[in-house]
Amino acid sequence: MASENVKKVSMFEKSGYASGDLACNLIYTTVSTYLLFFYTDVYGLSAAAAGTMFLVVRIIDALADPFIGTIVDRTNSKFGRFRPYLLFGAFPLSVLAILCFTTPDFSDTGKLIYAYITYVGLSLTYTTINVPYGALTSAMTRDNQEVVSITSVRMVFANLGGLIVSFFVPLLSAYLGDATGNTALGWQLTMSMLGIIGACLLIFCFKSTKERVTLQKPDEKNKFSDIFEQFRVNRPLVVLSIFFIIIFGVNSISNSVGIYYMTYNVGREDLVKWYGLLGSLPALAILPFIPRINKWLGKRKLLNAALLLNIIGLLAILIIPPSNVFLVLFFRVIAAIGSVTAGGYMWALIPETIEYGEYKTGKRLGGLIYAIIGFFFKFGMALGGIVPGLILDKFGYVAGQVQSPEALTGILITTTVIPVIFLILAMIDINFYNLSEEKYAKVVRELENREKVYLDHINEFKID
Repeated sequence: MASENVKKVSMFEKSGYASGDLACNLIYTTVSTYLLFFYTDVYGLSAAAAGTMFLVVRIIDALADPFIGTIVDRTNSKFGRFRPYLLFGAFPLSVLAILCFTTPDFSDTGKLIYAYITYVGLSLTYTTINVPYGALTSAMTRDNQEVVSITSVRMVFANLGGLIVSFFVPLLSAYLGDATGNTALGWQLTMSMLGIIGACLLIFCFKSTKERVTLQKPDEKNKFSDIFEQFRVNRPLVVLSIFFIIIFGVNSISNSVGIYYMTYNVGREDLVKWYGLLGSLPALAILPFIPRINKWLGKRKLLNAALLLNIIGLLAILIIPPSNVFLVLFFRVIAAIGSVTAGGYMWALIPETIEYGEYKTGKRLGGLIYAIIGFFFKFGMALGGIVPGLILDKFGYVAGQVQSPEALTGILITTTVIPVIFLILAMIDINFYNLSEEKYAKVVRELENREKVYLDHINEFKID
């Protein structure tokens, strides 16, 4: 594939690319936010069984990531290397999401087996789409500011998906449950709507994007063992992988426990949708300015400031009486500003690690590196998935009844203290990221020079 050193990507293409993350969030944010609650309070699994299943499924999914990344990097089709996965994975993802929110009339053991099968299937299908989708950024342009811009638009759309899920899923599932007289059916119909819309958006993403950057010379073959070489020479990738573990662990905990905190500690189940909405709403105001903030502060200062803001918001929620609903929601916004800033910006660093890996090894492994990141953020999600279930079970949580003081304490600790500990670890980790703006610019110049030499050689060979 010939290289085209494009400095600007059109807003239409950026929006088309971003629609893919809107699709993924409509489906997978619903799963990560509400599936634990659905399993415990609608489907009928115990908190411990559901939490353990989240850990097992996500470990299986994470272990599959590097293999999927290797397959993606070997793909060579008329649609490109990454885009065909969006086209052919869209509707399988939709169907499996619907099946996850379906309650078959099985025995308790049968229900658990069914939940494992459908959740594993959904997670693996999501990975098969999400790894090439993420890697597609590095194939659209090499320009760092354009990558930050593409990522910012992507994160606006992703958080728009989060807003829709946070606000409308509880509202719609309750409405449809009341209208049909069947709570489980209300959840299934809600997921059906989101799944179909998500599939259509993935196909739109496929049609509106273009792969431009030369990804690998034809005589080079990537292999699974390349992952170990990347970890040996690519320090930015190692630091970013750890960062993803922590941030996705925090986000997974916060998303899954928020519904418990508002329902039982605050005693305002009617505000669950607003609590979720306020967790994503700041993204629409903050993320469009990330490229400008990035120029002003630089990578590490931006991320440290965002993490500190998140910590302040969570500690405030810890000490505020739950009865003071206004302050709870206010500091939910403060925490969310930090969370969406760090969570949005960190994706813009992945193409840097791809470029640096190519600079150090001579191989451009977009699919494999995104799969590595995927492995680690899913490991974080696995921790985030099991922690709430186990803590709630340990503190005596019982679904659908007034909770004991011990259970309420467990919910509060999981909502605030546990995420704060992880965020402090994230601040320590990101200060080891050593790929400065100047160093990255040098890397890109060297890669462009190598690419020019390679293409000149090919052209000379054709002439001869």
